[in-house]
Amino acid sequence: MHWIHDAVMYNIYPLGFCGAPKENDFQLTYRLDKIYDFIPHFKKMGVNTIVFNPVFESTRHGYDTIDYRKIDSRLGDNESFKKICDTLHQNGIRVILDGVFNHVGRDFFAFKDIQEHGMGSPYTSWFQNIRFDQQSPYGDHFSYEGWAGFYDLVKLNLQNNDVVEHLLDAVRYWINEFGIDGLRLDAANVMDVNFFKRLKWTCRELKPDFWMYGEIVGGDYNRIANNEMLDSVTNYEIYKGLYSCHNDRNYFEFAHSIDRQCGDWGMYKNLYMYNFADNHDVTRLASIIRDKALLKNVYTMLYTMPGVPSVYYGSEFGMEGRKQQHSDDDLRRELNLNALENPDYSLFEHICKLGRLKHALDALHTGKYKNELIQLEYMCFSMKSDSQKLYVMLNQSGEYRKIGINTGFNGVLTDVLNDNQQYGCNGWFEIDIPPMSSMILVENDGSFRVDMSFEEASPVPRPEHEPVEQTKAEPELVPEEIVKGKYRHFKGNEYEVIDFAKDSETTETMVIYRALYGDHGLWVRPYKMFQEIIERDGKKMRRFEKID
Repeated sequence: MHWIHDAVMYNIYPLGFCGAPKENDFQLTYRLDKIYDFIPHFKKMGVNTIVFNPVFESTRHGYDTIDYRKIDSRLGDNESFKKICDTLHQNGIRVILDGVFNHVGRDFFAFKDIQEHGMGSPYTSWFQNIRFDQQSPYGDHFSYEGWAGFYDLVKLNLQNNDVVEHLLDAVRYWINEFGIDGLRLDAANVMDVNFFKRLKWTCRELKPDFWMYGEIVGGDYNRIANNEMLDSVTNYEIYKGLYSCHNDRNYFEFAHSIDRQCGDWGMYKNLYMYNFADNHDVTRLASIIRDKALLKNVYTMLYTMPGVPSVYYGSEFGMEGRKQQHSDDDLRRELNLNALENPDYSLFEHICKLGRLKHALDALHTGKYKNELIQLEYMCFSMKSDSQKLYVMLNQSGEYRKIGINTGFNGVLTDVLNDNQQYGCNGWFEIDIPPMSSMILVENDGSFRVDMSFEEASPVPRPEHEPVEQTKAEPELVPEEIVKGKYRHFKGNEYEVIDFAKDSETTETMVIYRALYGDHGLWVRPYKMFQEIIERDGKKMRRFEKID
């Protein structure tokens, strides 16, 4: 059995988790060392795999990579992260990193070389659709393709062998230096599938049990998750079903989706899915579910359906956070175990129990899924392996519901989720399920039980670091309000802002301005881009400076 079948994952967006500044000040701070304080917490939850979203040097949010071989200064350095990985491994916790290989940031060395040398740069073929007959929205003397229209994310050309080797060398470095156990592939749905083939071969050569999953929102998962490419994908289909089947009081939605994936004729029954209830890109579960009393049922489903369960940091306490139109900051807030905001400790204890059961029950490792009974507000499904069969019963109504199923089994059903209560079974089994609750019933001879007592794990000491000499920071530039008048572009050209407008599709504010010299042509640029603070030759400056 591959280790993934016994995995319980915890997903961390490090820059948010650590409360790092949004803009990289490049001042070395060992913020990610706080992970040592969380190791006892992970152990109580049964977490044995951490998924770190971007940890490498970037300009802002982590997905605008500057250097694939350098830990972000806001989190620590390579040596401190190596110690973190070593300590996690010593505590039985594997490490998965976020591989952001579809695009880089504008401060990536190869892109900056093109900015400096133009067509004379040896890196002009490293990026998608570089053209020197037009400008970029940022005013570069060339244009390029930005991922999904975001021009601070420069799309790499994954059909260029030099690019591919640069990325594969980085992965080899991560495996050899940090001992990582897997990768999340960001934006996998728009990447060259041939890259995945080379990546898989490279990783498996160094670590035969290496595991990779790709971020994909829709479409056929088998296109990139198969024997030649990735091992799994982000299961967005089930993610949606998990909360909406409770919001709409309709378990048929979940049952249909999971049966479509994992039933006898399921499309993905040979894949071990990466399952989640929320992450750094979507509204947190506690903010999207209408009745928080049903949070426990959602997590019971998450931990007992086929696939690996993953908890987004803070959601084990019912942390809230909504995706905003122009910002994900609310989804990526700092987590401090000693200063939790309105924590739901009952939910946390429930998730801890589920983590214990995920490890203890063979049917949750390799079991086959089957719908046993489905009604709008209650349902039962079974998981059956070669050595064990269990039944998951859920009631999301506000009243007791009677569930009856034909098990064909004579013996005892033990509810391992609720104090190992035992019920006799003589083929037909019927029971009243309490309101808004769940049960996990294991077939046995009456001797089976799962110990739910928890021993407090010992604190894990943080390593000491040599003091870091900090250079005196210059006064921080902040974006200023843009008004009508004259501005100088950082490259020297002067323009006049003449008006403002709204984009008809996105309602984003746009700046309309004209050149003061030359052809006096009219230009339009997003307001936020016009007021942006940029960095050039190591110095921060305004993209447009007011001159009158």
